Amino acid sequence: MDKKKVAVPLVCHGHSRPVVDLFYSPVTPDGFFLISASKDSSPMLRNGETGDWIGTFEGHKGAVWSCCLDTNALRAATASADFSTKVWDALTGDELHSFEHKHIVRACAFSEDTHLLLTGGVEKILRIYDLNRPDAPPREVDKSPGSVRTVAWLHSDQTILSSCTDMGGVRLWDVRSGKIVQTLETKSSVTSAEVSQDGRYITTADGSSVKFWDANYYGLVKSYDMPCTVESASLEPKYGNKFAAGGEDMWVRVFDFHTGSEIACNKGHHGPVHCVRFSPGGESYASGSEDGTIRIWQTGPLTQEDSEALPANGSIEKVKVTADEVSRKIEGFHIADEGKSKEKEEAGEE
Repeated sequence: MDKKKVAVPLVCHGHSRPVVDLFYSPVTPDGFFLISASKDSSPMLRNGETGDWIGTFEGHKGAVWSCCLDTNALRAATASADFSTKVWDALTGDELHSFEHKHIVRACAFSEDTHLLLTGGVEKILRIYDLNRPDAPPREVDKSPGSVRTVAWLHSDQTILSSCTDMGGVRLWDVRSGKIVQTLETKSSVTSAEVSQDGRYITTADGSSVKFWDANYYGLVKSYDMPCTVESASLEPKYGNKFAAGGEDMWVRVFDFHTGSEIACNKGHHGPVHCVRFSPGGESYASGSEDGTIRIWQTGPLTQEDSEALPANGSIEKVKVTADEVSRKIEGFHIADEGKSKEKEEAGEE
């Protein structure tokens, strides 16, 4: 890729405060979707390809620190400084459940099978809610050593990982026993931990370093020093040959996974970059910033080497999202606080 070409991103406005978390759904029959969390307390759902706004989830009373979509993009979950995690119908925008906590909730994640929701925050407790029995008390996993910053599921929901705000390392917990089975050691606090789409790697950002860990044997595979303190990093999911990182210097950079050399440097944000995530097909990546915007950058045409490289994850067809499909998703999406009658649409949820 020619370094001198200036990348022109899609700029998504709408948030009135910093954007602190982004999450792409997998590709669904209706295309793929991007959800954003912001300190403005109003998470937003967008078309993942075009960045077009679909709807806003209204109901939180404090900053929203974390957001995610389930595998089918039928439900969203958000973790907030209002001491709650909420689960939403992603088709209508209705609030389905609100799980009260005793302190700020920093992280949430749906299990791969979509039946469980994992939360963590300042209480230092990892909780697993059974979404089939939302009124039942959650299962509490062994106490986290520090305030929880990130959470994720891996190994077909048999393992969970978490990192802390106030100490280095990523801890891996066996869900069955509820005990820590491994700690991935880092010098600084891990501000971003992503399990790759094919389940092979855990990508972490700590301080000014991006690391890739073997997700099955937990060995350190690669570690690269970054030009500045980075808050987030994401591995390209289709070929696994590049990664994006963003942080304090407001730039979103792309690096070669194998050598660590810089491939692209995208300028445009007017504040530190808090989160970077690749789309499920790898054709673009999104960044969220202190400046309140989300920018979606095209990865650029696949090069000869990309085409010849063995896909890490089987080939993923790029799904074009038609206007019809998106309008299906938008129909019936209403803002809860307008006091409209809550028509429950059959979302096809089991």
